[in-house]
Amino acid sequence: MDFEIRGRFRNGDEWRTFKKVVSAHNERFAREKVLSLIGSHHKVKRNLIKIEEVKPVDEVS
Repeated sequence: MDFEIRGRFRNGDEWRTFKKVVSAHNERFAREKVLSLIGSHHKVKRNLIKIEEVKPVDEVS
């Protein structure tokens, strides 16, 4: 199942917004995956990443 996750993370003195679509078994794993991806790519600690919305993506057949 795919999830769309929106939120913000701290980059220096400013908060930057993000939107990611990830594949995961459930919402909890999707949140963990986004925290891991943003943390490793932008060198941001988890407490500086704020997830504001998680919603499942409708799959079109």
